[in-house]
Amino acid sequence: MSNYDQLTAHYQTISHFNHAQSMLGWDAAANMPAGGNDARSKAMAELSVHVHRLSTQPQLGEWFDKAQQELLSTEQQSSLREMKRQWQQATIVPEDLVQAQSIAGSKCEHAWRSQRPANDWEGFEKNWKEVVKLSREEAKIRSEALGSTPYDAMLDKFEPGTTTASLDTLFSDVKTWLPELIEKALDKQNSQSIIMPSGTFSTANQKALGVETMKLLKFDFDHGRLDQSVHPFCGGVPSDVRITTRYDEKDFVQALMGIVHETGHARYEQGLPKAFAGLPVGEARSMGVHESQSLFFEMQIGRSKPFISHLSQLSANAFNAHQDPVFAEENLYKIYTQVEKGFIRVDADELTYPAHVIMRYEIERDLINGVIEHTDVPALWDEKMKASLGLSTKGNYQNGCMQDIHWTDGAFGYFPSYTLGAMYAAQYKATMQQTVDIDGAIKSGDLSPIFKWLSDNIWSQASLHTTDDLIKRATGETLNAAHFRKHLETRYL
Repeated sequence: MSNYDQLTAHYQTISHFNHAQSMLGWDAAANMPAGGNDARSKAMAELSVHVHRLSTQPQLGEWFDKAQQELLSTEQQSSLREMKRQWQQATIVPEDLVQAQSIAGSKCEHAWRSQRPANDWEGFEKNWKEVVKLSREEAKIRSEALGSTPYDAMLDKFEPGTTTASLDTLFSDVKTWLPELIEKALDKQNSQSIIMPSGTFSTANQKALGVETMKLLKFDFDHGRLDQSVHPFCGGVPSDVRITTRYDEKDFVQALMGIVHETGHARYEQGLPKAFAGLPVGEARSMGVHESQSLFFEMQIGRSKPFISHLSQLSANAFNAHQDPVFAEENLYKIYTQVEKGFIRVDADELTYPAHVIMRYEIERDLINGVIEHTDVPALWDEKMKASLGLSTKGNYQNGCMQDIHWTDGAFGYFPSYTLGAMYAAQYKATMQQTVDIDGAIKSGDLSPIFKWLSDNIWSQASLHTTDDLIKRATGETLNAAHFRKHLETRYL
């Protein structure tokens, strides 16, 4: 075997263990009884350590050096680059820290499930303190190896090539125009009347509606499934994608659009090139690009008028409510494009959502860089919510700084991906509509032309290119936030 072939075989072995770990994680969120958490945490920590050992074996360095001298195709060179990147990321962090983080994260996340509804900041803080401490240790080690700030080193895990400097510039610009746009949209909507859902919408009927919607979006049920969890997510592997949502029997609106969002993640995974299955080059390019798929599905497709027309019919069928004005197309469109300043990020409308992300970015940046302490977060959260959305979260931890799952397991550096994804999605649409009749395809019920563009330009490309190159090849330019602003102004004003 060539050195390159030895590397590919080794990374496919690592992929098999990651597959097993992802399924254990999905089961812990969707099925596992509460009493199983301790044993499950230990099992997953053991797997994390094993994967880390495989990822840092001494012979890998020699194989990489020799493989670089071999005659490789352009695709193989990209594959070697991505394998080496993962190897460098893994070798930076010591094994005992990986294990400690896995245990601390599992403990914090599991307790958070009951602490959040109880508004128990004091209990949460005791667990989260350890998560933050270990994350700072990781950030320090990574920053010294990469020659960057601690937060940039964490950001690099999720958004290769993105820096605090670029995000500060990007988000500072958004903050100059977003508040005024929100106020204008609110003024515009003041005069409109909306009929909100009332009554009981059974979980079974909501799931059936979700499945029909996933079929419209061409989700492959032979290679995936829909389940229920406390926090919606997409997990698993490309050949077996697991998505979840959460249901409220008093309101079908959020769960349904949550399913559309997670289906975007899932279609990306299902569309990754099979030729590179199990290899780093065959994985999603970055979390921002991953979010661009879910947000393209949710915002560019899901909240468009022609798609709402389908949801109107499907939801009226699901709840046997054809005469109910709630399900009328115009009313449903108003519901799904209603702008409202709220506490909860995952329930936020498209327009206020970036405000939620930017404040989280600013807090986690300063937390990891040591500018603030974890005990400062509740007060800072309150301060930033007042400044951006005029809401106070003082003493309201469950709807404030305890609402997200990301920080419970130390995923610092992840939040910017959401707004980067929304910006990429708007840029895709601006380019796509030059060659695809997007509204016409949605209206017809056959969205294949849209998915073909995404497949050709994003899904099939996986990690063959850097993020900037991927976006430029697809749209003719690197990230340009002007498309995002134009999209929001067009839809809401």
